[in-house]
Amino acid sequence: MTGSWALVRLILRRDRFILPLWVVVFGLLPITQTSAIAGLYTGEAELRRFAASMDANPAFTALYGHVLDWNAAALGLWRGGFTPVLVGLAVLLTVIRHTRAEEETGRRELLGSTVLSRHAGLTSALIVTTAASLVIGLIVLATFAAEYPVEGALAAGLGYAGTGIVFAAVGALAAQLTENAGGARGIAIAVLGGAYLLRGAGDTTDASWLSWLSPVAWPQRMRPFAGETWWPFALFVALAAALCCAAYLLAGRRDVAAGLLPPRLGPATAAPALAGPFALAWRLHRGSLLAWTLGFAVLGVVMGAAANAAMSAMAENKRLLDMLARLGGASAQSDMFVAAVLGIFGIAVSGYAVQAVLRMRAEETAQRAEPLLATPATRVAWTASHLVVAVLGPAAVLAVLGLSLGLTYGLGSGDVGTHLPRVLGASLAQLPAVWVLAAVATALFGVLPRLAAAAWGVLAAFLLFGQLGALLDLPEAVLDLSPFTHLPRLPGGDPEFTPYAVLTAIAAVLLAAGVYGFRRRDVAT
Repeated sequence: MTGSWALVRLILRRDRFILPLWVVVFGLLPITQTSAIAGLYTGEAELRRFAASMDANPAFTALYGHVLDWNAAALGLWRGGFTPVLVGLAVLLTVIRHTRAEEETGRRELLGSTVLSRHAGLTSALIVTTAASLVIGLIVLATFAAEYPVEGALAAGLGYAGTGIVFAAVGALAAQLTENAGGARGIAIAVLGGAYLLRGAGDTTDASWLSWLSPVAWPQRMRPFAGETWWPFALFVALAAALCCAAYLLAGRRDVAAGLLPPRLGPATAAPALAGPFALAWRLHRGSLLAWTLGFAVLGVVMGAAANAAMSAMAENKRLLDMLARLGGASAQSDMFVAAVLGIFGIAVSGYAVQAVLRMRAEETAQRAEPLLATPATRVAWTASHLVVAVLGPAAVLAVLGLSLGLTYGLGSGDVGTHLPRVLGASLAQLPAVWVLAAVATALFGVLPRLAAAAWGVLAAFLLFGQLGALLDLPEAVLDLSPFTHLPRLPGGDPEFTPYAVLTAIAAVLLAAGVYGFRRRDVAT
């Protein structure tokens, strides 16, 4: 299609930082999990015991699926069972960004006035994300084939690549349905979440056929390192082809910048509560805040139920307990597990904080900020309205997470009155580190707006070095790059005031720098 390869080069240019980052991170995560398990369980008996205990735990089965074999490679892929979901999320967001978001901002219509075919934008986005998915599969193949059987490595790589290709097609189809990128993202993410829930329902109930309806389950159905089955890869190819055909068909039946689903008309006049920048910011953020809050409430229930069962399975492995002590917790075994989970979820909640801050950049580049700033609303007030959500929103998410996890954990242990306030406090203790991530995004937005998206790269680096670094025995200087490594590990540890004060002060300085930088620079036009 005319102009497709030119747009491919443009996409690679625009995503030259973030695209290689998530491709490499997601490609290396499976072998990282495998190396950690191989280092913690050195004997066949330990591996068999660990596999049996994990497969007997319904909570872990719901999260990662069934354990297919007891060897380290199969267990590592099982433990990384959520990674295909992250791959699917990354590719669908990339497709929507370079299709529907381009139409929403008017750039697609401008490019379409040149020598460019109607479907060049969709084709270029699918080419880039398909290539990225194949590279992830190749990384998985190469890293596993260096130490484990090639057949299993190939099955693992095909499973990861197939998942990415399918959800790239999901994103392409969702981009045809709505007039705005936010609606397309919501539809595509809902499909991804539904696929994950289908996989969990099929693996934890007698209706095992449900998991066959979910592309998220198909990588496991290829049984890498557990007696490989190759035909499920045909399901990836068939579904991706069908979705892509539907996307192209629908794209040819609509106008540029229009969606197939009619937009919902709003009231003729705004409510009094919508007056002012703070009310507008709340209206813009409330949907995503509700989605994040509900999602972490469900995760809290699942992980709270898993805490006691997981620690009973891990109690006999001193190496694993030592590793958990580095990641979170220094007292009881169950507290160590909960603290490690909260440390990881704290970084995940940082994703919401970064998203909330970068909404300012999206409003600016879409030229919706300039008309607002032409009114009596000042730049400080407009920026502060979004930052209030970016600062208080994560507090609400962490509070709901702590309540759901603490309640479930307390019910399982028979002592809700003791564990609920402890877990809630430990969850809220992640806030200073979360605020640092939000402040980094704010500083980039205010001082280096073109690099604002690099905040996601900082978040990925903190995840890689701060969490997986302990598993890889990286130097302490590398681990300390993450603000989460400086927090006291709660519950179970001794709370210290100094780390909270220092991290809060760093966040305040970066927030002030971002606000000051935005006041001094030009608004994008």
